[in-house]
Amino acid sequence: MAAASDLAPLVSELQSSQSVKLRFSIGSSGQLARQIENGAPFDIFLSADDGLINGSPNFRAETVRVYALGRVALWSKSGGFKRLEDLRRAKRIAIANPAHAPYGRAAREILDKAGLWAALSSRIVFAESVRQAMQYAETGNVDAVLTSWSLVHDRGGVLLDGAELRQAAAVTKSAKNAEAAQKFLDFLQSEAGRTILARHGLTPSRNR
Repeated sequence: MAAASDLAPLVSELQSSQSVKLRFSIGSSGQLARQIENGAPFDIFLSADDGLINGSPNFRAETVRVYALGRVALWSKSGGFKRLEDLRRAKRIAIANPAHAPYGRAAREILDKAGLWAALSSRIVFAESVRQAMQYAETGNVDAVLTSWSLVHDRGGVLLDGAELRQAAAVTKSAKNAEAAQKFLDFLQSEAGRTILARHGLTPSRNR
């Protein structure tokens, strides 16, 4: 299945929760959506943005559901960046590329609303995904990162006020294992599935 990068920490637990073998391809939602549009053989798409699924002819409309709400967080290896205003003293800041990554768009929106984007834009380093943006911060290539709460909720991350991402899932029109795919989506909204999502910093949703 194709899964947004903010779900990377959940993969092993989701795999062990199922009796069927799950194979994940992790990446930015926009890039994965393009792969599906170009015929990539995924049965399920777990997107960080419902806008990439709703109304798309590539998915079975009756299977679409919002499975979680995602949130943006601030993290730094040094631990010295606790507020957005602290970013004024950062030399380099990583975010996912807003052109194709929902968390990147949300990060830019948060910086815009805080009146910081213009001041910081020359110091922003774009990554392909929130997971790659996080790697830039982990290795010290940037001073701080705006990433998903799911990647830093248990690592001293700071949850930011701002946009919540409606994370949606659907079975693809080309799915070869549509029945099993549907069962997995049902599992995500079961109590067991919601517990896994919540444990990793995502707000489970029952919205269909």
